[in-house]
Amino acid sequence: MAMKLDGYLGPFFLFIFCFAWFLTFPAEAAVKKYQFDIKVKNVSRLCHAKPIVTVNGRFPGPTIYVREGDRVLVNVTNHAQYNMSIHWHGLKQFRNGWADGPANITQCPIKTGHSYTYDFNVTGQRGTLWWHAHFVAKSYCEWWNSDIETLVNQANKLGLPPPTSDAHTINGKPGPFFPCSRKHTFAMEVEAGKTYLLRIINAALNDGLFFAIAGHNMTVVEIDAVYTKPFTTRVILIAPGQTTNVLVKADQPPSRYFIEARPFMDAPVRVDNKTVTAILQYKGIPSTVQPSMPKLPAPNNTNVALRYNSRLKSLNSPQFPAKVPLKVDRHMLYTIGLGASPCSTCQNGTQLTASLNNITFVMPQIGLLQAHYFNTKGVFRTDFPDQPQVPFNYTGAPLTANLGTSLGTRLSKVAFNSTIELVLQDTNLLTVESHPFHLHGFNFFVVGSGVGNFDPSNDPAKFNLVDPPERNTVGVPTGGWTAIRFRADNPGVWFMYCHLELHTMWGLKMAFVVENGKSPEESIIPPPKDLPPC
Repeated sequence: MAMKLDGYLGPFFLFIFCFAWFLTFPAEAAVKKYQFDIKVKNVSRLCHAKPIVTVNGRFPGPTIYVREGDRVLVNVTNHAQYNMSIHWHGLKQFRNGWADGPANITQCPIKTGHSYTYDFNVTGQRGTLWWHAHFVAKSYCEWWNSDIETLVNQANKLGLPPPTSDAHTINGKPGPFFPCSRKHTFAMEVEAGKTYLLRIINAALNDGLFFAIAGHNMTVVEIDAVYTKPFTTRVILIAPGQTTNVLVKADQPPSRYFIEARPFMDAPVRVDNKTVTAILQYKGIPSTVQPSMPKLPAPNNTNVALRYNSRLKSLNSPQFPAKVPLKVDRHMLYTIGLGASPCSTCQNGTQLTASLNNITFVMPQIGLLQAHYFNTKGVFRTDFPDQPQVPFNYTGAPLTANLGTSLGTRLSKVAFNSTIELVLQDTNLLTVESHPFHLHGFNFFVVGSGVGNFDPSNDPAKFNLVDPPERNTVGVPTGGWTAIRFRADNPGVWFMYCHLELHTMWGLKMAFVVENGKSPEESIIPPPKDLPPC
């Protein structure tokens, strides 16, 4: 699903993989109203038909168009048998966590037969963001021939990961190389000599993706609804939850060209390694012409991934400055780990888990924001540790013993307007792996990244504090670390988690409680009257 927040040139959007927002430059503020009806509908792909959850009967869902400064009202009515909520991925929701959407974090889910209106303002943001569901059996923009919920439940009973998807999709279509899919191929027509803006969203559940267009360069101009210093590339890397805007000039001999995406995975982890395709077709070229193929990197090409990410820089212009916190009030280091907990009914007697600082997050029964706002006792603790409780050689030899984690609904309390530096450190507990981390309520600056263990004595000297990329979702490199900085100027309870659905399900998540400031303008607004009951 998509949201449009910005204005470049060119009439084309390409939502790779699903749902989006587009935010454009400010004009006169308006009130934009949308109705989302959540319904189960039979959809057919890869010779298989099955019921899936849709919005307004569409797969992918509808696009939202707003301008900076607009007020947006989205009334969501749940006709499906699943409890659910909608998260507006990347919108900061200043003082208004009630509209953020993650179930049991900022609200309780919308029950079957009930409605809730997400009411929020778009302030100081422009570009491409996206929206997605929380708390339902969701497929985003991958396709499984079997029912996802059944597969996940079977895997959980065995204590194992569920099977990988049968295909990725581009705008809901897998492309002509899959069974029964010739008609399920997305094609975009272009005119020679024109320049097009493609808005690319990775809504895949578990895979980072390389993306390329045969014969054509792409100029990266925006990531996660933040302008970048433009640079030209043949391939982009986009992690789950991230968005990237690129300019593409139709400057090649008029023909048909494949658009392709394939997973990037440089760890010993199973992925759906098949290639999804769409077609860029010049106007007047018949559909009988065979498209040419792009050259994608090998699925495990770490060098291409690291080199691409190193080229991302904030625009940092007078109009769009990079306000990087130079003074840090609080330093944090969170280790990312996989683990195993005892499970008497599971195949190997254990069940896979995941943790931050060895804490596996336990979802509460009521919304954390409600518990915080109304000072409800016994729902969560605010003692999430700033540092690992037991330091070790995080990225050394694989650790396969003593993999138990502690369970808890533990949050980190943060003072209003304080500045945070957080290092996310991958570990070799079971295996190293790249993890895309998403923080609600804020953008952050990616000031540093590296392979191996973070060195607090030497690595900060190499931080980019001038024009680091600003985003809401960052990929922590396999067997490495990423350092981010942000100012905690948005009061509320804000979720942070790995955007690999599998890891989130296993407990790789936590939340920050940002305290109110001194004035009402620096405090959480009261909850809406139609907030879903728990």
